[in-house]
Amino acid sequence: MRLVTCRVNGEVRAAALVEHAGAPHVVDLHAADMLLPAAVLGLIQGGPPVLDRARAAVADALAAPVPSVVRALADVTLLAPVPRPPKIVCIGVNYADHAAEAGRALPRWPSVFLKAPSCIVGPGDPIVRPPTTEQLDYEIELAVVIGKTAKSVSRDDSMQYVAGYTIMNDVSARDLQLGKDGGVILGKNFDSSAPLGPALVLTDEIPDPTHLRLRTWVNGALRQDGNTHTLIFDIPAIIAFLTQQMTLEPGDIIATGTPAGVGLGMSPQVWLQPADAIRMEIDGIGVLENAVV
Repeated sequence: MRLVTCRVNGEVRAAALVEHAGAPHVVDLHAADMLLPAAVLGLIQGGPPVLDRARAAVADALAAPVPSVVRALADVTLLAPVPRPPKIVCIGVNYADHAAEAGRALPRWPSVFLKAPSCIVGPGDPIVRPPTTEQLDYEIELAVVIGKTAKSVSRDDSMQYVAGYTIMNDVSARDLQLGKDGGVILGKNFDSSAPLGPALVLTDEIPDPTHLRLRTWVNGALRQDGNTHTLIFDIPAIIAFLTQQMTLEPGDIIATGTPAGVGLGMSPQVWLQPADAIRMEIDGIGVLENAVV
């Protein structure tokens, strides 16, 4: 199942993204079953019983579609699938080719930083370049969404704590991130620096995330082309490592790192400018598009 958050007639709703009558549609889950949460975070927190109930509601709704429940995707506005997760945990320098282009040694342990939930924007939303940076950059990342509370989890058990996957653009202000007077907090945590979407694809549709292709285009030119099988620390290793230090909660997002091809690594370096269009695609998840303003 694919979960989205969308705006319908001014209301924000949790929905399932489906193919119906040969075109993409959304099923308003709370409208289909009033006992279902109206937010994607609530669905995740409800765990397998609630998600199974949502699947049944989708099947019933498509069997006898009602316009107030089943709508064409073109008639709604997609937002970030999890607009306000409890936390966003990011793994830096997690592809060897990106470490090389950034001039970094391979890490011994996962390099971890946090992004504020207020950084999140949705598909089609603008990325607002702050006046404090001249070196705005992009990073496509497979984002893992946690499905249940995880603490001191073993590598072997780690994947049972995953609800699903989406795309995150870890937009970065490199001059702040790498400057003496800035740092990761300023360079990574400005408004609109975490476009997320288009959907949360649950693990029933992506049972194995180890061979997913990630690509980024800027103004139609291919910049990044990587694959999750080249992660330095894979998802089980990340979850096992993080949960020795912190508790992961349902709805938490882990951004797993970016492959080579960012503006920082180009020669000469190329930074995002107003009106630049960014398109990101990960196999099995979809396309996330945003433009810089």
